[in-house]
Amino acid sequence: MCHEKLHVQTTRLETPPCQSSLSFPISAALNPCHSRSGSGVCGYNSFCTLGQDKRPTCQCPKSYSLVNPDDPYGSCKPDFIQGCEEDELSKRKDLYNFEVLINTDWPFSDSVLQRPFTEELCKEACMGDCMCSVAIFSSAILNAVLLVAICFSTSMIVQYKKKLRRVSRSETSVETNLRCFTYEELEEATNGFDKELGRGAFGIVYEGVVNNTCSETRVAVKKLNNFLLDQAHREFRNELNVIGLTHHKNLVRLLGFCEGGSERLLVYEYMSNGTLASLLFNADEKQKPSWKLRLELAIGIARGLVYLHEECITRIIHCDIKPQNILLDDYFNARISDFGLAKLMNMNQSKTNTGIRGTKGSLAGFGFSATSNAAATSQFVRAEMLPTSHLVRPYEAQVDVYSYGVVLLEIISCRRCVQEMEQEDEEKAILTDWAYDCYKDGAVDALVEGDNEALDDKEKLEKLVMIAIWCVQEDPVLRPSMRNVIHMLEGTVEVQVPAYPSQISIQYSLI
Repeated sequence: MCHEKLHVQTTRLETPPCQSSLSFPISAALNPCHSRSGSGVCGYNSFCTLGQDKRPTCQCPKSYSLVNPDDPYGSCKPDFIQGCEEDELSKRKDLYNFEVLINTDWPFSDSVLQRPFTEELCKEACMGDCMCSVAIFSSAILNAVLLVAICFSTSMIVQYKKKLRRVSRSETSVETNLRCFTYEELEEATNGFDKELGRGAFGIVYEGVVNNTCSETRVAVKKLNNFLLDQAHREFRNELNVIGLTHHKNLVRLLGFCEGGSERLLVYEYMSNGTLASLLFNADEKQKPSWKLRLELAIGIARGLVYLHEECITRIIHCDIKPQNILLDDYFNARISDFGLAKLMNMNQSKTNTGIRGTKGSLAGFGFSATSNAAATSQFVRAEMLPTSHLVRPYEAQVDVYSYGVVLLEIISCRRCVQEMEQEDEEKAILTDWAYDCYKDGAVDALVEGDNEALDDKEKLEKLVMIAIWCVQEDPVLRPSMRNVIHMLEGTVEVQVPAYPSQISIQYSLI
């Protein structure tokens, strides 16, 4: 039974004039309020508003409030007692009224489409259904009217939506709003690929500017390494569709792509504050990022991985989590980049005998023995196993958990996971080993020497080190899921005493 007046909220969606003449859906791809899976930028029962600075703001509908008042991006809960009996609903329509929500939509959530339908019939249909949460009315006269009936049976929410606009297939991939660019367009956008932002295992990234009717948009264009590309057109598109359907505030958004002969390019939103690696490793002791910011970055990265592992339409294992692949937006939010590329860049490569890839770092074990001389370079590798003709093992989420543990230690200590040391400090060369020794000896403060903020938060520091040690367990079975990592970071799950991480025989040596 509903005990309070419930509110049905109505919205008239009006398309700004400049948007209607866009030649491609770049603005839709840039809008973080548009999400197809999970809760998106905002939590459940919440709606997202995009400001002029492209910064999303989350709001609860009337008669709702945040579950956690300290988390403005969290879910909303009703301020009234939930529940209504369906057979009595017709007697209780007086408990509802309508309110207007300006320029509001719950996109990509079609459940039931009914037509022809008038606005009044749309209202009646929603009012007569206890499970109705969202309905959109569309006609030639009224662009769209959004109705939200805030009445629930237990905690179930059903969303009804009708798409307002459809984008030309010739300009986007079939299942996403990704723009299909020509090579010439991206060559012009990057001024002949003249400003390099960075390079990595998958290719080189250039800064560019994409013009549309309303404004210019800065983008990052990744030119993929040609020698890695051997996939068919359809497979390439399928994987791009998977990447394009992802959307989370801790992921870098893919805006478009280019297939031009042997060229493959990806277009991403531009991140203005560089990489986590630059933030952590390029500053002297007096310019370290604050302890508070580092904690926020650690949680943001973890949330992004939870989304990739559990909340995407298709599960994505990153396989190359490292500070160089964590970018920072205008507000220093952590944004994971290059997700989905491990599979994309290794299509039809099952016969390639490349068992380890990545950059200098630490090796995540899978129950095998190895020596540092196996690669002939004696270098440490931040790596995970890829499918090979000799080592057939599927991608596992624990791969990313291990890498996250290494990154967490780097965030704590503001140093790289492998660092050349003087002979007397050789035990500090490998960060994961040194961190465990510090924890075992009750000396975790050595990891943040000179960092007064971190030293003043000794309890949190020790907890983070314990979480990191759990993540870098050589036995994948012992590693927590990223969701459990989040619970431990937020304090909802107690962190148990970690085991010694090295359970397999791996010998290390520095060059």
